[in-house]
Amino acid sequence: MKNLKWLLFVCMFVFIFFASCGYHFEGGGYIKNNVTRVAVEVLKNKSSETGAGISFTNALIREIIQKTDTKVVDEHSATAVLKGTIKAITFESLSRSTTESVIERRVSATVDLKLTSKDGEVIWSVKDFTSHEEYNVSEDKITDESNKRQAVDKIAIRTAEKLISKMLINF
Repeated sequence: MKNLKWLLFVCMFVFIFFASCGYHFEGGGYIKNNVTRVAVEVLKNKSSETGAGISFTNALIREIIQKTDTKVVDEHSATAVLKGTIKAITFESLSRSTTESVIERRVSATVDLKLTSKDGEVIWSVKDFTSHEEYNVSEDKITDESNKRQAVDKIAIRTAEKLISKMLINF
């Protein structure tokens, strides 16, 4: 009986310790300064990658919807507007089988993003935010383009995850 009481005491102590340690799951809440409704403009694409502006914008919208309490609305209903620019998407060789044959490339994207209130005041911004992804190069042009597109899409998702996390009030 004494061991049972001791075991219950230890279990209660462990439960109380973990319940009060402040651990919580990321997500929820509004993005900066209680922005409850945000309009997301299609990112300007200064890179040579067709469709990158749409990919990055869609990733940002998905991340806001999934990870925050902020609603994505049209600009007339919004309390803030999220605007940005894809400044560059670059490619570099990582590994080669010969001096002329590339096996793996790294694609990098550099983004500027700005959250402004309806009256034009900057609430939050970031400049030159960069993400990277590697992909395998294929001799088949269609497969190579598909691999490159998937890498750009992964960068868009990763960039959105990191930037929205930085915007959250509780971050």
